[in-house]
Amino acid sequence: MRFMHIADVHLGAAPDSGYVWAKDRGREIWESFRRCIMEANEKKVDLLLVAGDLFHRQPTAQELKEVNYLFSTLEKTLVVLIAGNHDYLKPSSPYLTFPWSKNVICLFSPECEKVRFPELKTEVYGLSYHQQEITSALYDDLKAEKNDYFRILLAHGGDGTHIPVSKDKLMQSGFDYIALGHIHKPQVFIGGLALYAGALEPIDCNDAGPHGYVLGEVQRKKVKLSFVESCMRQYLHEELEVTEEDTAYSVREKIAELLHRKGEQHMYRIRLVGQRHPQFFPDIREYRKCGRIVEIEDATVPAFHLEELRRQYQGQLIGNFIESFGEEPEGVTEEKALRYGLEALLYDGM
Repeated sequence: MRFMHIADVHLGAAPDSGYVWAKDRGREIWESFRRCIMEANEKKVDLLLVAGDLFHRQPTAQELKEVNYLFSTLEKTLVVLIAGNHDYLKPSSPYLTFPWSKNVICLFSPECEKVRFPELKTEVYGLSYHQQEITSALYDDLKAEKNDYFRILLAHGGDGTHIPVSKDKLMQSGFDYIALGHIHKPQVFIGGLALYAGALEPIDCNDAGPHGYVLGEVQRKKVKLSFVESCMRQYLHEELEVTEEDTAYSVREKIAELLHRKGEQHMYRIRLVGQRHPQFFPDIREYRKCGRIVEIEDATVPAFHLEELRRQYQGQLIGNFIESFGEEPEGVTEEKALRYGLEALLYDGM
C-alpha cells in the first residue's frame, strides 16, 4: 500500500499581499495542489491523506467543486480528509452538504471516527475542527484497534490552542503512522511514526526552506517514509556581508548576484551584516527593487578605527569622548554607546 500525506494546502490564501508578485502566489497554490494530484496518479498512490487546512478559510461551493473535480481525476487513489482550524466546520460550511466524488471520504465528526479499507488492509482514524481553537488534548487518549490492519491517525494540531500533542502518548497509541498537519515546516515529530508534512507551498516568510509532501510505502505493516519536495517557490533567509569598500551600487550588485545564484523565483529575507564605511548608509528601499525581497534588515555597523580617531582628534571633543571609554568599550551596551556617539559627532547633519 502506498500513501501520500499532504497538509496545510491553504487554497484561497493570498500570500505576500502588497507585493508586485502577490497576484501570482494564490494561483500557484492551486497549481501546486493540481500537480500533487497528478503525481498521485503517476506514483499510483492508494491513499491521499489530507491532514487539515486544505483551505485557508471557509471554502465556497465553487472552490469545493474545483477540488472535487481534481479528486475525481484520481484513477485508483482514495482520498481521506479532515478539516483543520482554518477551514473548520461551522454550521453553515458548504463542506457539510457538498456531494463528494465516490473516492472521497471526509472524517468530519468532532469526535474520532474510523474508516476501513479491507482491500488495502488499512484503517484511517481522524476528527475535524468545529471551531477555530481547541485547547483540549483530544489525541492523548486515542488508541488504535488491535488487529492486522495498517492503522493511520490523521491529526491536525500541536500547539496550546490547536489540540496540544504529546509525543509520549502518541508513541503509546498503537498507530502505525500518524499523519500530522498544522505546523507549516516539514519535520519529523516521532522518527518512523509521526511526521508533519508541512505546507504544500510556503504561506508566509516564516515558512522558510523546501516544502512538499510525505510519501509512504507499506509492506508487512512496516512503512518506508520519504519527503518529496514539490513547491514552486521557497522563502529563503540569507545573510550578505558588507565591507568598508562597498558602495550603494556594489551592495546592489551583490544582492542581484545572490538572487540569481539562489533562484530568482524564490522570496527573500536578507540581513546585511559586516562593517561598512561610516559614511555609507545602505539604501534599503532601493535594494528591495532587485527582486522578490520581502524584507531587508540592515545589521551593519560603521567601521570606526579608534586608534586613528584618537590621534586625529586628541584633545578635542571627539578624542575626549573616545578616551572616556578607556582602552576598549566593555560589553555590548558600551560598544553601542560609543558607536552611536561617534556617528552623531562625526556625521550628524551631513
